[in-house]
Amino acid sequence: MKEIAIIIALVWITLPGYSQKANNLIGLRGGYGTGVTFQHYLDESKAVELIAQSRWRGFNLTGLYEVHKPFLDVDGMNWYYGAGAHIGFYTFYADGPRWQEDSWEGTRMIIGADAILGLEYFFDEIPFQISADWKPAINLVGFSGFWGDEGAFAIRYIF
Repeated sequence: MKEIAIIIALVWITLPGYSQKANNLIGLRGGYGTGVTFQHYLDESKAVELIAQSRWRGFNLTGLYEVHKPFLDVDGMNWYYGAGAHIGFYTFYADGPRWQEDSWEGTRMIIGADAILGLEYFFDEIPFQISADWKPAINLVGFSGFWGDEGAFAIRYIF
């Protein structure tokens, strides 16, 4: 009985009002690339986000610094923007959709810069947040170029 009381107390502590008291969130991100996302709020308006995703026979890890601001006086809804960097490993092939002019085949490391612009909503009654964003990127090393098609939806659990 004592163990059940401790578990209930721990759950109760981690689940207070969600919309403005989120510190850490983890979830799934889906769009052209799919993966996982982790956000840590530094305060009410600033956060860092880590995204690990797979796309085009490769893997990419992105770190972002974000600024979050209220959106249209809707409780729990924010818009956000930010910037960061990514590193990834992609298998290039001659008949690939993005690099047909490149006859080189094999795995390459890419490094680049990212931006993000999004909209998020925190539910009041459940410990979840949903978001939609656009995350353009410029690769500076490896396959260089602009990737402007990275948009995604995410659902995150607040803990």
